[in-house]
Amino acid sequence: MVIWRRVTSGILAGLLIFMAASGPAASAAEDKKAAAVDEVFADLTKPGSPGCALGVYRDGKIIYSKGYGLANLEENVPITPESVFDIGSTSKQFTAASILLLEERGKLSVNDDIRKYIPELPDYGQKITILHLLNHTSGLRDYLTLMDLAGINTDSVTTDEDALQIIARQKALNFAPGSDWLYSNTGFFLLSVIVKRASGKTLREFAAENIFTPLGMGHTQFRDNHTSLIPNRALAYDPNEKGAGYTLDVSYFEQTGDGAVHTSVEDLQKWDENFYTGKIGGKELLTEIQETGKLNNGKALEYAKGLFIADYRGLHAVRHGGSWGGYRAELLRFPEQHFSVGCLCNLGDASPSNRAERVADIYLGALMKPKEEKKEQGGETENEKKTISLGAEQLKPYVGDYWSAELGVTYRLGIVDGRLQVAALLDGAGSLRTMNLPLKPFAATALDEFAMEKVHVSLHFQRDSNQVVKGFTLDAGRTRGLIFARRDAAR
Repeated sequence: MVIWRRVTSGILAGLLIFMAASGPAASAAEDKKAAAVDEVFADLTKPGSPGCALGVYRDGKIIYSKGYGLANLEENVPITPESVFDIGSTSKQFTAASILLLEERGKLSVNDDIRKYIPELPDYGQKITILHLLNHTSGLRDYLTLMDLAGINTDSVTTDEDALQIIARQKALNFAPGSDWLYSNTGFFLLSVIVKRASGKTLREFAAENIFTPLGMGHTQFRDNHTSLIPNRALAYDPNEKGAGYTLDVSYFEQTGDGAVHTSVEDLQKWDENFYTGKIGGKELLTEIQETGKLNNGKALEYAKGLFIADYRGLHAVRHGGSWGGYRAELLRFPEQHFSVGCLCNLGDASPSNRAERVADIYLGALMKPKEEKKEQGGETENEKKTISLGAEQLKPYVGDYWSAELGVTYRLGIVDGRLQVAALLDGAGSLRTMNLPLKPFAATALDEFAMEKVHVSLHFQRDSNQVVKGFTLDAGRTRGLIFARRDAAR
């Protein structure tokens, strides 16, 4: 008994000595990391600046969280880890999880034809499945781009019905389903419609009942009503174009699925931890949601179902960013290290993805490969081709009104300062629209070919047998081949 007491006393004494020696050192190391993390966000701490909320998660716990900048500039309210942000496309993983939960319950299959649930969509002669929507391989044109081209601003109030109508008017796909990959918000919006029609509940209701509430995410919701009030919500801002101050940039779109989740970094940790515990959906859902897609030719993608799967500096990473209005978001997870970074911002140029990576570097840098210097890409893109100069007489044949049945609008092309430009936007009744059209002057890259500089918008004109311009097709980012037919002569 005496010997045992001596042994245990020695062990305890050794532990106390170890704790005394390692405690301050460990604390100092953590303080050093915290200081380095704070430096990542130092530019957002100047007076009167919007900013970001940060959450660092390890082994099921929040090991560091902080707010930088202001959640509300007018009221001088600071951002905290409890602040709620619109996380834009980072929402897509919650939509995908909702679909997979419905599949587990036998309400649908990811191999179902989407027209089984949304028969008002056109029959393009090729089956588009729910899986195509989840993997961005459907070929459906991006409805946000379509709305943008139709002159609908993000601060306009739009509904599910508005989105469905413009999608249903599209007469063609970007490509055959499964043959290519192109990020499309249309797919995930349509998934929200499928959730509603398969379950009898809106995506907001279904996700609340089956994901957010069970995980204790009490400050998280799909916001599908622009008049709803959200406690602790941060407003969103863009830098003022004049170089000083900020402007409010909050969307009033009511569609969900492709975005619209409002949450905090504290709530996101609970969702992040579900990828280890499987409390919601079990291992089957976790496996399926992170299974990367494939094209028809067998080529593997880096996109799963609402998640990008790709290494970062040699470490396996699962992530998705978000951007909507002036909100920006990133949730970056390193599953093998049980480590994640959530970064939610209310400033349009905050670059949370870059900041989340820099925070990860601070904590996991010793495990990572050295950073590679980014190589400048050679060649020229569609909108970086060398331009040619066309005189007024050469531009004149393109001047006129062009109607798009797919957008329900008319573009009036004119010559402004020697360049072809959309001089006016008319609605279906021929009335002038007051929205700001996001199109600037076009530069000619060849005869009948025009492109906007530094953005992905181009016009490709067609002529009849008499060489008279009869219309054009428009390519814009995630939307290709929109048809505009000449309506009448210039006025």
